[in-house]
Amino acid sequence: MYKKNYHNTDLSRLSFLITGGAGFIGSGIVQYLLRYGAKKVRVLDNFSTGSYANIDAFKEDPAFELVVGDIRDLQTCRDSLEGVDYVSHQAALGSVPRSINDPLLSNEVNVTGFLNMLVAARDAGVSRMVYAASSSTYGDHAGLPKVEEQIGKPLSPYAITKYVNELYASVFSKTYEFHTIGLRYFNVFGPRQNPHGPYAAVIPLFLEAVLENKVPYINGDGETSRDFTFVENAIQANIKAFFAADIQQHEVVNIAYGERTTLNQLWREINALAGSNIEAQYRPERKGDIKHSLADIGKANRLFGYAPEYSVSEGLKLTYDWYSKVYML
Repeated sequence: MYKKNYHNTDLSRLSFLITGGAGFIGSGIVQYLLRYGAKKVRVLDNFSTGSYANIDAFKEDPAFELVVGDIRDLQTCRDSLEGVDYVSHQAALGSVPRSINDPLLSNEVNVTGFLNMLVAARDAGVSRMVYAASSSTYGDHAGLPKVEEQIGKPLSPYAITKYVNELYASVFSKTYEFHTIGLRYFNVFGPRQNPHGPYAAVIPLFLEAVLENKVPYINGDGETSRDFTFVENAIQANIKAFFAADIQQHEVVNIAYGERTTLNQLWREINALAGSNIEAQYRPERKGDIKHSLADIGKANRLFGYAPEYSVSEGLKLTYDWYSKVYML
């Protein structure tokens, strides 16, 4: 799917660790690095949300290595970083509703696990750690578009955990001169995203509904809007952030497409892709959700040349085609 490569560095000399590498974003980063000849691509995952199916295609590649383990264990983090040059930390428990139902577990994984990786990466002397931050950090700040320096109060335990990640990363930069880059993802979607389970995201749920000819649920009136971001754009951001020059402090940047799409628009477009005309069913808004989201992506562009290659429509078409094939198996 890659329109072009996003690096000008010789990857054959470099080793990478992707935590959460069996997830749909992490496995995409793994695929990119293997395709372009990385020396070693190691995945650390406990498969609580990741899937073996996402990485099955890589298991015969001699540069690929899988470590089944949990980021909540510091020694596991240390061991997984042996010989590693760059880290992409994608491991986390996503979902606002999940964090509301079990805030302790979200904190253990997203805060303790993140801190373990920070400590281990600092001590291992890696060249760069890039991590998955979240647009949920903007909380109740109403301004649009969202700019990195202006945030509000968190609206969920999940949002708190992701903000704490940024605070820890900033302290490690100032205290230890270990400079990381946080990527504030805005509603990433794409192939390999799981449509099953109580915490599935809206796009895979919509795709599952249209492919099974089922009525989807929309929370609220459907005019809630999001800056939906195709996964290849997030992969580009990770690769470019690895090699961003002259980073002398902790940086956080928005990773999005830069346009708003309402849930009603989204469902109409998915209906059109499938050639169907299913009416959605509406239900009350969820706790902890914000009404509108839109990113200013200028900082990521200035810092390391991030420029999204895939529009929402292009991404939806590619994702629909992938899910269609899966449902035909």
